[in-house]
Amino acid sequence: MNAMTVSLPQSRMSAEQRFQAFDLLATLVAVVRSDGELLYANAALEDVQGISRRSMGEDNFSSYFAEPRVLLQALEGVRANEYSTLRYDASLRRVGRDLLPVHVNLTQTDVPEEILVEMMPLEQQARQEREERLLDQAQANKELIRNLAHEIKNPLGGIRGAAQLLEMEIDPQLTEYTRVIIHEADRLQTLVDRLLAPHRRPHVVGDVNIHEVCERVRSLVLVEFPRGLRVVRDYDTSIPEFRGDREQLIQAVLNIAHNACQALAERIASGDARLTFRTRIARSITFGKQRYRLALELHVIDNGPGVPDSIKDRIFFPLVSGREGGSGLGLTLAQTFVQQHHGLIECDSEPGRTDFKILIPLP
Repeated sequence: MNAMTVSLPQSRMSAEQRFQAFDLLATLVAVVRSDGELLYANAALEDVQGISRRSMGEDNFSSYFAEPRVLLQALEGVRANEYSTLRYDASLRRVGRDLLPVHVNLTQTDVPEEILVEMMPLEQQARQEREERLLDQAQANKELIRNLAHEIKNPLGGIRGAAQLLEMEIDPQLTEYTRVIIHEADRLQTLVDRLLAPHRRPHVVGDVNIHEVCERVRSLVLVEFPRGLRVVRDYDTSIPEFRGDREQLIQAVLNIAHNACQALAERIASGDARLTFRTRIARSITFGKQRYRLALELHVIDNGPGVPDSIKDRIFFPLVSGREGGSGLGLTLAQTFVQQHHGLIECDSEPGRTDFKILIPLP
């Protein structure tokens, strides 16, 4: 009897040690027996449920689903080797909160009667896929920009040089044509230099206070738009400093804010334009496939007309602009600068409210 009393805690400790790695995952993970008895719940599942794994273990795990019978049938099917892996969509019950739609994946472990249940919130799955697309898009953009810029840069110098030589040989009355060529060559050279700038400039790392960044951008915006625009500050002053390139982040936030102000032109003219800088801490957040305990969340929100539907999915592409005469580089460069800090920018827009959210991991 005494031997059994001693062996049970050791067995339990061994199981918890085996499953500890699941606490590092953003995915909701539970290890259960085929009858639904909970052996382990990871930290992400505890966060979502709002209760400890010990409390969850007091109930059959199937009781946390809107349709418990479906989970029990699935567990039995996996145990009986009818399926090596089983996937289906379900709804997870949460204490005092709405149901959470999840994609459930059941897999038998190498221990008999032990089944791994992975639950990916459908909203999180869609967000993760969107982030991966953004990262792939940004990498493709970077290669395209660099290759295109170099291809343009070399012949551009030759065109400008030839125009200057031609200007010395032709009738002075015709020099206005060569000057047009030189002027346009210079304009394109400036565009190319802007395309290459983020890849040429060294990453200067130091301690960054995000509110100093916001205040600098705020002062620059108000100098350019002194009337008709109200800039609202909604800061979480508990956000710690982090290591980063202050000038790059100022440029990224300024590009977003400047774009917003240009979209607010009509509201500025009528005197009711509003631009909001909001900072928050995000917890247990995933970028791509990596999970971070804390992240900075900076929102730049305007009450303008919103991003046109025709370019919503392409606003971070180079040379895509919703404004007549825009270069289409501001958001591309902002995304590049933020990604150099292992973060990303997301956009949520509708008429009357556009929210650009900058996410950067914190130490």
